[in-house]
Amino acid sequence: MKSHAQAVVIGGGLIGCSILYHLAKLGWKDSVLFERSELTSGSTWHAAAGIHGLHDNNNVSKLQYYTMRLYKELESETGQGCGIFQPGSLYLAQTKDREHQLRIQAAKARYFKVDFHELSVGEAQKLHPLVDFAGVRCIMFEPDGGNVDPSGVTHAYAQGARQRGAEIHRFTPVIETNPRPDGTWDVVTTKGTVHADVVVNAAGLWGREVARLAGIELPLMTMEHQYFVTETIPEIAAAGRRLPSVADRDGEYYLRQEGLGLLVGAYERDGRFWAEEGTPLDFGQELLPDDLERISENVERAFKRIPVLAKAGIKRVINGPMIWSPDSAALFGPVPELRNYFCCNGIIPGFSQSGGLGMLVAQWIVEGEPEFDLFPWDLARYGSWATKPFTKARALDCYAHRFKIHFPYEEREAGRPVRTRPAYERQKAKGAVFGLSYGWEHPLWYGPAGTEPSETYGFERQNWFAPVGAECKALRSGVGIIDISNFAKYEARGARAGEWLDRIVANRVPTKVGRSCLTPLLGKRGGIAGDFTVTKVADDHYLLFGSGMAERYHARYFNAVPKPAGVTMRSLSEAWAGFNVAGPRARDLLQRLTNEDLSNEAFPFMQSRRLTVAGVEAVALRVSFTGDLGWELYVEEKNQLALYDALFAAGADLGVRPVGSRALLSLRVEKGYGSWGREYSPEYWPQEVGFDRLIKLDKPEFLGRDAYVTLKDRPPREKLVMLQVAVNGADAVGGEPIFALDGTPVGRVSSGAYGHFVQSSLALGFIKTQHAVPGATFEIAILGRPHRATLLPGPLFDPEGQRLRA
Repeated sequence: MKSHAQAVVIGGGLIGCSILYHLAKLGWKDSVLFERSELTSGSTWHAAAGIHGLHDNNNVSKLQYYTMRLYKELESETGQGCGIFQPGSLYLAQTKDREHQLRIQAAKARYFKVDFHELSVGEAQKLHPLVDFAGVRCIMFEPDGGNVDPSGVTHAYAQGARQRGAEIHRFTPVIETNPRPDGTWDVVTTKGTVHADVVVNAAGLWGREVARLAGIELPLMTMEHQYFVTETIPEIAAAGRRLPSVADRDGEYYLRQEGLGLLVGAYERDGRFWAEEGTPLDFGQELLPDDLERISENVERAFKRIPVLAKAGIKRVINGPMIWSPDSAALFGPVPELRNYFCCNGIIPGFSQSGGLGMLVAQWIVEGEPEFDLFPWDLARYGSWATKPFTKARALDCYAHRFKIHFPYEEREAGRPVRTRPAYERQKAKGAVFGLSYGWEHPLWYGPAGTEPSETYGFERQNWFAPVGAECKALRSGVGIIDISNFAKYEARGARAGEWLDRIVANRVPTKVGRSCLTPLLGKRGGIAGDFTVTKVADDHYLLFGSGMAERYHARYFNAVPKPAGVTMRSLSEAWAGFNVAGPRARDLLQRLTNEDLSNEAFPFMQSRRLTVAGVEAVALRVSFTGDLGWELYVEEKNQLALYDALFAAGADLGVRPVGSRALLSLRVEKGYGSWGREYSPEYWPQEVGFDRLIKLDKPEFLGRDAYVTLKDRPPREKLVMLQVAVNGADAVGGEPIFALDGTPVGRVSSGAYGHFVQSSLALGFIKTQHAVPGATFEIAILGRPHRATLLPGPLFDPEGQRLRA
């Protein structure tokens, strides 16, 4: 065994072998994989191993198609068979919402230029004569769908990695991972120690145990999962060809051909946890006792869909453990609190995603940043607030509702509340419906007085459309109070704090006390990794405000620049709460509660100062994400409720209204304001989103500077634009493809909402530069159907910014 390696990958399952392969492919040939037992041990070997391309997230779709293509390349490259079967997959819709979902996927397939198309019942019957299509209102066919051999794929990755110079050591448990002061690691195994530049935890069922060796906890939970394989079915034997798999998700089961029989699996509502405290170290290729009674209701539905199944004998039952994150998505990326320690854990549809995950992890390690923005998979989306009870409740909910549609804006209740602010009960009394924002309960919208509101979900406009409209109109015509406590809040202190911040962000931080600026944070490739409002509150004291869900993500960038002596940086996100007081009467309301002069001359736009508001010490910024006149007020959390009550008492005769984040979405879209994770992403160049004006190249050093210099003179590949959409009953939500009138894919929606004040359905999106001409018309596929959209020259609300600066 070698004594040093560029990277050590821990775990010889599907994902670990993919990561090793992709590291070697990117030139890190001096990499090693340690597997405690045999390759595929754990959950890889017993997987059903289905593959499909399309996903609700566009970037995940790209990675899944990459993975499907890669399997054939691996076979050619290594000579190791992957057991690829692609007879296609039939997707069935029994409900209106499922039909919407399938039509949305079909429109995205046109955008990606892949095959996913509608079939008539007769056409589907020819492909799969054993299916009873009664009650099905829509059928889609994915010709590339199918399955692979779990062992074959894993060994193909392993063989490809070996051929490129990487090493694999089986039966070599890792027993310690010890960091060195320089950020490298000593990886201690039962057979010796390897000094590694980078460590990757891809330990599958043992991801929690391996993480604890490094002193961290991952929000993961193991659960049992069952499927069974039938004996030979004569009708399948007589077919003479492989039949398509069947995705009848309204029936809550999955089904495909296996040999000359069928494989049927289900995610039952009554799920079972397994090894809650930790996966046994001596577990490997064992199975758990079967209990088909638990999935009997699901199987009965499969019997009705494929009647011959009911007559088939069962050949074998597989009940094996799987490990789940709180949202059933991967936990991947570098751990912000550690140096050079990466994770890739909690993968459920592994055989559809293994290649993409391996590629992204390898890119992050070798190149410093993956080519695709996949924050929905980034482990930084969870903090220490994701406790074991929360993880357990969410894992069960994800398992039990595996095939339930994930609707736009849907908030699931499992495991909540986790964190609440002092104003929570008061907001609830005002009719607030809450969502989850980085662990915090956060008001989404407010129901009418005297009601106990709850929200419905679907692809069309829901029951909160009218209440949100009322909130928007109340703010635009008077004044509204928005809880912004979920924003990320930081303070930097010290004589050289400004110098340090200037080495992080791309704009020049303010030099005068009371001044604020908007600044992008650039990534390794020169894209928009983040955006902040920075204000100087004293000569040695700065405050930063950014996206709350990105707090742990931001830490990677703050940690990348050494602090000068005497400089400190800390998060205030838990200690401080905040409100945005916004609307044309915002000044009238606030002036009643403070002796400070709030006139435009005394307190202009983008200024900040300390105020006493209703007897509460606050930091006030003259900014508002609504695009209207407004102030952001930040106070110690203990004073939140007192300030909240004072604002409503003082504004009663002004018609002050509580306003939730759903209204804020509408308000910022009609103003044309982008949001991190939607319009601002490491994938997008500054000149594509209008942020190039905020980058100061006269600063000699800041994160991403060199990368930006190489691309700053390139023409934008696409432009962020606003579109007015002709649609009734539904609005764009993000991810919808945009087509030229001749059907050519030209862009995609990043955010969408109904603009209640401007009374128009709107979308922000990216369109290829040559097509991004004001007045040009396009078609946006909303609910999978084309809707005419016109590119606007600017925002419909206050295009000159007069109200914002009033």
